[in-house]
Amino acid sequence: MGEMRLAPVVRGLLTYFPALSDLVPQKSGGHTDSAEYCYGVWMKHLALLHAHGLTAIPQTIAELGPGESMGVGLCWLLSGSSRYVGLDVLAHSNVERNLLVFEQLVERFRKRTPNSDLGWPQFSSYLDSRAFPGGILGEAVLEEALRPERIDAIRRAVVSSSPQNLIKAEYKAPWFDPRVIEPASVDLITSHSVLEHVVDLPETYRALYQWLKPGGWMSHQIDFKCHGLSRRWNGYRTCSESMWKVTFGRRPFMINRVPASVHLKLMREAGFRMITAQEHVRDDGIRRDELAPRWADISEADLNCSGLYVIATK
Repeated sequence: MGEMRLAPVVRGLLTYFPALSDLVPQKSGGHTDSAEYCYGVWMKHLALLHAHGLTAIPQTIAELGPGESMGVGLCWLLSGSSRYVGLDVLAHSNVERNLLVFEQLVERFRKRTPNSDLGWPQFSSYLDSRAFPGGILGEAVLEEALRPERIDAIRRAVVSSSPQNLIKAEYKAPWFDPRVIEPASVDLITSHSVLEHVVDLPETYRALYQWLKPGGWMSHQIDFKCHGLSRRWNGYRTCSESMWKVTFGRRPFMINRVPASVHLKLMREAGFRMITAQEHVRDDGIRRDELAPRWADISEADLNCSGLYVIATK
């Protein structure tokens, strides 16, 4: 077994035996059933995008991997956006949970609740003295965005995808076809700890490029840590290909092990222009002599990169 933990390997093995696999509790779609978490993710992307040149609130937002709720997208709608599309491989979200998270988010916006996210990358320097993005969302903007009629319209959009809704909150799961969103119709695409799970990255980046309007933006935080699969944060790179095949099993997705440099290469090949690419480096992972043969030639930068935050435009 080496670095790999036993439980993920057993879960992967059980996927070959559906009757047994159904008896094992499945992991949820992340942390987005928490209004606090969604609020922090939204504020991070908003602040960093604004710091790098996106000055207007984008009207149409697409999010990869919203998880257990559309909370991040609902934050964008509460900021003044008019359409949100959440795309997932599996359906984790439901109307009841979305409504619960929404009401909690409304209160956070009304109170201008301070940021509590201390994770990487840091963005507190882009917030005001209340630890709120008041320099981006001024009082006049928020008063308009939080009008009772507008909040009611967002609430209706969560419940129903009626074409009569002036504000739209769409949830598409599963999605496998780029035609799920109209070409050149999206102002901003965002994801948070999702792209490390995508199986077909080249096709996904091509789809993102297709969806964005000319001049549109994307903002992604990618997590290269082990997600509980191994004892050390990058220990999965010690895993042999045969062991990895067992661990992956017949799951629809798991971490794809694609390093940071390849993500950046694929983005450029899809046509994106990089605005910023920030890497989080750690030196407490595995040693080079512990690498499985597949990763023997990986660069030091990729081996030690535990996170990547990217802003790019079309």
